Amino acid sequence: MDLIEIFKALGDENRIRILNLLIRQELCVCEIETVLDMTQSNASRHLNKLKTSGIITSEKKSQWVYYRVDNKFIEENNLLYEFIKNKMAENTQLLRDIETLKKYKNSNFTCEQLREDKSQVLKYLREQCNNN
Repeated sequence: MDLIEIFKALGDENRIRILNLLIRQELCVCEIETVLDMTQSNASRHLNKLKTSGIITSEKKSQWVYYRVDNKFIEENNLLYEFIKNKMAENTQLLRDIETLKKYKNSNFTCEQLREDKSQVLKYLREQCNNN
């Protein structure tokens, strides 16, 4: 893994927000775009940059592609990985993203529902986040 490419990939707020979620769990692109309220094309572009740099990996399961932090990246860059995790725990926006992820996961919405009516899921998440 090229250190310059890793830092280029980490040099974008949206990619940091995506990585923040993937550190916690494996997610489908539709879940990432919903939790972070971004378009599918934007999420896919950022995921591709993270994947190309070797930070994340993906696996196709049925019709969905799931992303997670690459174990090889963690092993080869453990100090950097731990530093990033610690710094993420200090960032207000990233902490809000984690709370939104928890609310999404507790909602029991599925990727199929996201495909059918993403606006319904986003409305639910906004209501849940505003209640806190």
